[in-house]
Amino acid sequence: MIYEIENLYFSYRSSLKPVLNGVSLTVKEGGVTCVLGRNGAGKSTLLNCMLGLLKTQRGSLRLLGKEVNGLSEREIAADVGYVPQMISNSFSYTVHEFVLMGCASRIGLFSKPGKREREDAEQALRELGIEDLARRPYTEISGGERQKAAISRAIISKPRAVIFDEPTAHLDYGSQILVLKIIKELAEKGYAVVMTTHNPDHALLLGGRTALFDENGALVSEDTESVVTRENLSRVYGADVRLEYIESLGRMACVFPNL
Repeated sequence: MIYEIENLYFSYRSSLKPVLNGVSLTVKEGGVTCVLGRNGAGKSTLLNCMLGLLKTQRGSLRLLGKEVNGLSEREIAADVGYVPQMISNSFSYTVHEFVLMGCASRIGLFSKPGKREREDAEQALRELGIEDLARRPYTEISGGERQKAAISRAIISKPRAVIFDEPTAHLDYGSQILVLKIIKELAEKGYAVVMTTHNPDHALLLGGRTALFDENGALVSEDTESVVTRENLSRVYGADVRLEYIESLGRMACVFPNL
């Protein structure tokens, strides 16, 4: 088990109601867990707790058997890669240099990457099929290419898990499909993948497990087919969301009625 989360509570202030309200979740290797919910439901808060960026107040949050609250960010980064929703980079690092920054968790504080780290960066770029971009400035490549570079940076240190915060949010339609394919391939390679998304169809496409937040910060987590139902989605999102089997695609899809 990569992550074991039991009865977890988190509140930004003691006077406010909990953002995470008794959350329980398990994350295993070789699978995708999609986290769904409305804006402000607690999706990003949960990720930040899993990354050790926020300290939980009650409950248990274990990474590879160790309480996350007792681990340093460096220790967590050695086992967990992170792809944020948006990366702002005002410096013209090359793509290779940008990916190389992912080695920070495994080299000394005042050390610099050596031959091994540079080779690992080249391998990570090859895994995502962007080795030809290695010498290009990161600021001059497309949104889809930047997301590939961010994923390369997340896997360079060979983590056990990769966490994505809305990985398709700022991408065009073609790039969204490409990134979802990469996420599925990462799970097939044995990574434990956790991703937040606003689109229930992403969960249906990826299969695996889905964790759905309600408006009170509670979470239900089971296999995707059990969680992504018309009843659950309509209740959480407050809209008439429907699921229909598309015969030409051979799968269920999330659709909206006519406007």
